[in-house]
Parts: sequence; structure tokens; C-alpha cells
Amino acid sequence: MEPADTPSDPPADTPAEDGGEREHRPLPEAVRSRVVEYGSDVLGGLRAAELPAALRRVAKFEPRRRARLAGPQIAAQLETDAAFRGLVAARVEQVWPELAEGLRRGVLPPAADPVAVGAAAYLIRPQGWQDIVDRVGGELERQESAREADEAAEALADLRARLDEARAEHREEVHRLRKELREQRSTVADLRRKVHAERKRAKEAEERAAQAEEETRDRSRLTSAQVAAVEAENRRLKARLEAAEGQVEAARRAARAGRSADDARLRVLLDVLVEAAHGLRRELALPSSIATPADLVAEGRSGPARPVPEVGAPTDDPALVDRLLELPRMHLLVDGYNVTKTGYPELPLADQRARLLTALEGLASRTKAEITCVFDGADVEAPAQQGQRRVRLLFSDPGETADELIVHLVRTEPPGRPLAVVTADKEIIAAARREGARPVPSTLLLRRLDPGR
Repeated sequence: MEPADTPSDPPADTPAEDGGEREHRPLPEAVRSRVVEYGSDVLGGLRAAELPAALRRVAKFEPRRRARLAGPQIAAQLETDAAFRGLVAARVEQVWPELAEGLRRGVLPPAADPVAVGAAAYLIRPQGWQDIVDRVGGELERQESAREADEAAEALADLRARLDEARAEHREEVHRLRKELREQRSTVADLRRKVHAERKRAKEAEERAAQAEEETRDRSRLTSAQVAAVEAENRRLKARLEAAEGQVEAARRAARAGRSADDARLRVLLDVLVEAAHGLRRELALPSSIATPADLVAEGRSGPARPVPEVGAPTDDPALVDRLLELPRMHLLVDGYNVTKTGYPELPLADQRARLLTALEGLASRTKAEITCVFDGADVEAPAQQGQRRVRLLFSDPGETADELIVHLVRTEPPGRPLAVVTADKEIIAAARREGARPVPSTLLLRRLDPGR
């Protein structure tokens, strides 16, 4: 391949080639991109000694990346470095020898790509290369103008089609609006006729209202006379009622006087019975008070089944707790954690116990009932002392569950005493029923302790 700057083919940018230097226009963008692409391809195959110093860093990139990232540097090097441009021109001559030969002879192939012709002319720089580049630029501009003209024509045709569609839609819309206008006018005429008829009926109604008002005044006068007569009769009956009430009060005083003697005799009889009971207690040396069975909790003690306390209320009745606590000597056993984890499980266990015991203390103070609250002692290192609480607080022993302690307390109670167990545990409910105790859902006790739930 003959070098681009040999004496037989002088450099294309010398004054002898163009008959003198002249300033040429910038390369068209398409020609410039093609020149940069040719330079990028050649740059990757040059030896280190042939590489321009400014392009050595990007020579290791792949061709497309070189053209994208170092395009301005490659273009500037081609413009100023005749040797590098000669290497690229030699590669172009090697690939397109016919095109290079035609450019040197001033003959352009009619079917050649204008962009390739412009790029080859710029790199090889034959006689009159600037005119060739300018002609290529003009051809590209004409092609671009033709393309833009075609696009403008297509856009104009599209706009005309859309205008025709808009006109057709406008005509249809005008037709529809005229039709709606006719319908609205017909509707307005109908409404006017209806308004006229309504006005006529309103006038007739006003006449009837005036007549009714006159009749009402006549009836009001008649009613006033009747009310006066009724009030007179009421005064007469009230006087008779007062006389009757006086007679009734006199009869009541007489009856109370008669009952006072019976009451005195009954009080004397009760005093005799009380004194006899005290004498029997002294004779048998019975203590004045005894502990309740729940305080003792004797191991292994069990008794016969007791009747379940009946209070005439179903299990889901909100008033069940109050009715049970009204029974004499009622003992209420509470499964503590079952109630607290139903009502406020988000609290720590210590706070759950404190909240439930506080509420049960208030309930015991109001009802005077015996209440025992049982908790599982597995998670409590040292159960707190009961002190002077009205509610008995029990924790299960190690190896014993709260359920077992509750069942043991139920079995310890004597037959015949009313007993209720507050829990939602099915096993405890079944055991309580077998022993004759009344199970109460935990939710009912929570609603009784906190009515706002």
C-alpha cells in the first residue's frame, strides 16, 4: 500500500494541491462521524510507535467505545496529524480502491454512498477534495431537505385528514346539539304546561286551606268549651279522690297499729332463738369464727357433687356475674391469667396481675363476696404477700399448674355452698361442672369489671 505522503501522491492539505490554502466549511455531521469511525478502526491496529501520543490512552478501547468516547480527539488528530491521516487514508484505499482511484481522477461513482465519498475525500484529499466534501454536504442537505419535505407533506396530509374528521365530527355535533335543542324546547313547553296546571291546583289548594282554617277555628271554639267542662269534672273527681285517700290512710294507720303487736312477739321469739344458739355454742365450745375451706386447701380432700348455682340467667348474660354475687356465701374462683390474657394481653404479666387484682378488690368491696384469684407460680420467683387484701391471691406451687390448683379448690368446698369459676379453659369448665360449680366466661367478668369494654 502506497503511503499517503509519498512524492508521487503529495499530502492533500498542501497548498500545491488546491492551488493555495483556503478555509473550508466544517464537515457535515454524517461525514465527520464516518471519518471518526474509520480513524477508530485504524487506531486499534497500529503499533505503539505509530500511535499518536494524544490517542494512546484510548487505543486499548474497543472500536465503538473509542468512537463514542474519544470522537472529538480522533477528529482533531486527523485534522492536524498528516501522518495519522495518511495511515487512515491508506486503509480506506485498501478497502475501497475503486472509490479512491475515482476520487484521484475526479470521477465519482454514481451509486456510491455520499457519506463514504465525503469521508474518503477528506482522508485521501485528492485535487479539489474540499469541493467534493462541499458537494457531498450539499447532497446530504438536499436529501435531508427532501426527507423533511416528505415528512412535512405526510404531516400536512395527516392534518388535512384530521381536519376533515374534525369537520365531520363538528357537523355531527351541531346536528346532535340542534336535535337536543329541539328536545329541550319541547321539554320546556311541557314544563310550562305543567307549571300552569300546578299553579291552578295551588290556587284551589289555597281556597281549600282557607275553608279548612275556618272549620278549624269553629272546632277550636267547640273544643275549648268541652275542655272547660272536662276540667270542672276533673276538679270534682279530684276532691272525691282526696277524700278516698284520707280514708285509705286512716285504714293503713289502723293496720300498722295491729301489726306492731305481731312484730313485737316475733322479735321476742328471735331473741330467744339467738340466745339459745349462743348458749349452744358456749356449751359445745365452738369457736366464734372459722377459716373458709379455700384458706385450708386440704390435700386429697374431695366431697360429693354439689348442685350448680342457678340464678335464672344464661351463661352469656352480662348480668350473670352480679346475680351470682348476690347469692349468700358465694365463693368466686378466678383463673387469673386466663382473664388477663383475654382482656389485656399486651401488658407484662406483673402489670396484668396488678390490674386484675385492683379491679377484683373493688368488686369485693362492693359485693362483700369471697373472691379467690389463682395465678400460675412458674413465672414468679417470690409471690407477693397478700397483706390485708379482700381478694385471696394464690400462686401454684412448683410442679403444679394453676388449673390443678383451681380444680383442687373446687373439690375442697363443702357440698351445698354456691361456687362459681371464672375461666375460658375447657378442661377447668368440665371439672367445675363435674363438681357442681357454675362456670362463668372470662369475657363476662371483664365486662363487669370494665363496663366500657
